[in-house]
Amino acid sequence: MPYRESIFFPKNYFHIFCRGNEKRNIFLERHDYEHFLLRMKEYKIMHKVSIICYCLMPNHFHLLLRQNTKVHISSFIHRLTVSHSMYFNKHYDRVGHLFQGRFKAKFIPNDEYLLHLSRYIHLNPQKFLDSEFKLKTYPWSSYSEYINNKDKKEGICEKEIILRQFDSLCPEEEYMKFVSSMITDKELTSIKDLIIELD
Repeated sequence: MPYRESIFFPKNYFHIFCRGNEKRNIFLERHDYEHFLLRMKEYKIMHKVSIICYCLMPNHFHLLLRQNTKVHISSFIHRLTVSHSMYFNKHYDRVGHLFQGRFKAKFIPNDEYLLHLSRYIHLNPQKFLDSEFKLKTYPWSSYSEYINNKDKKEGICEKEIILRQFDSLCPEEEYMKFVSSMITDKELTSIKDLIIELD
């Protein structure tokens, strides 16, 4: 049975989270991350899904997605996780489930929540990085894609959905300041229903 199909409708945004089985790592080396990102880019076109932002961590990933058609986001996530599981099991000569059950999803009701949630997702690596500079250069997050307006290389994300909320000639710089300001307790409380806890 498809995962909670009733909550997925066109033009809606969702915070998607999936973790490794028994909290084990789902990415062990660089190529694992690269494989996952390559499949994300391929399948978002196939399933007509917009990726707003993402962060890949050693034992889990966060995605902020928009469903654009009647094709459910669950189809996109299923194809992505099955592909990564097959790759991972073959590459590391293992068997069994890679992910811990079905993915979790939270509906995002408006642009304000969308903005704050993007910051929460981009700040995820801060937990184990020892400087803000390393956060900006963390390779497995869309944050660098957001703040680098000089890089003309095609990215994975539709970042304008977030950046248009900044009334500035340089929204990338304003977004960087926004993320650097961290999340206040008040803001965290306002989006707590949209955050998927790791425990």
